[in-house]
Amino acid sequence: MTAKMRFQPVSHSWVALHPQPKGVIQFIGGAFFGTFFPMFFYRYLLESLFKNGYTIILLPFNFTFNHYVEAGFLIKEQYEIIPELVRMAQLANYDYQIYLKDTNFSWIGHSIGCKYIALLEGFTALPEDHKELEKVIRQIVVKSSDTSDKAAIERKIQRILSDIETLMYELRQETEKATNLSSYYVGEEKNIFSSLFIKGQTSILLAPVNSGTDSAIPKPLAKIIDKLGLGVNPNPQETFALIQETNLFNLLGLIQFKADKLAKSTVNWFLNTFHKPPVDLQYLAPGGHLKPLGLQVGNSVINFPDSLPIIESTQKRNAELESYVIKLLQALEKKR
Repeated sequence: MTAKMRFQPVSHSWVALHPQPKGVIQFIGGAFFGTFFPMFFYRYLLESLFKNGYTIILLPFNFTFNHYVEAGFLIKEQYEIIPELVRMAQLANYDYQIYLKDTNFSWIGHSIGCKYIALLEGFTALPEDHKELEKVIRQIVVKSSDTSDKAAIERKIQRILSDIETLMYELRQETEKATNLSSYYVGEEKNIFSSLFIKGQTSILLAPVNSGTDSAIPKPLAKIIDKLGLGVNPNPQETFALIQETNLFNLLGLIQFKADKLAKSTVNWFLNTFHKPPVDLQYLAPGGHLKPLGLQVGNSVINFPDSLPIIESTQKRNAELESYVIKLLQALEKKR
């Protein structure tokens, strides 16, 4: 009997447990669609992943300008959820071994959701020593700063340093708690985590957008907010600088869409400036920015209006998107 995808609330997220999982996908959607009912808006894509043997975790995020803190919230969710996956699988008489190693977890993001994944990947390479960490953060902020106000730059450096060191401290505690709880459930000591962040975990970016304050509010107001130091943190320049400074992203796949103007600049930066991922781990798919969204009705998929045709067969849709995602997952898992 084919397993059906059913989401259950776990911590702040939603989980669809697969009876015999070959991996776990942590999914972060775009603004609005990823926050409110992602299991509805991304239904067809998620069902395709579930049918291919993956447990699905939907990670909603809050609307905030502090993307550093929000990325931290998302990685803490992983630590909260892993012991629950083990416990739930045992109760349902499902296979749970896959949940006992964090490198079996993957990330898929759409639109702004990709930025949070990129931040977590960047955090993976940051040193834990205070002086070394401050040095790296200083390089990133100074390199990407659009102001000559030394006091403002210093305040920003210290604020980011404080946020990241607080997050690292919290994750060390979460690591111990999640390890102990999971080991208790299985009746033997387990070493689950390879790093505080997402080292060894694959990721796929769907139409990635590295947005700033002006994507959320009108540009004239955004300029004022940014000058006051209250805008999006990190801003797009700092995000790109973090990615370059850490130079990881070796288990990355990327899918861009032909009619997508919103993600164009971010995609171009990854491919033409950062030169990752390699050609065999990127695809150019038909459709617009909202192509990953879609609902199945009978043998057809209803796409959102920027991805014509609005109604297409499941066979055509699979050939143009879902098959790309599955192929990337398989290729990245072989590299892991």
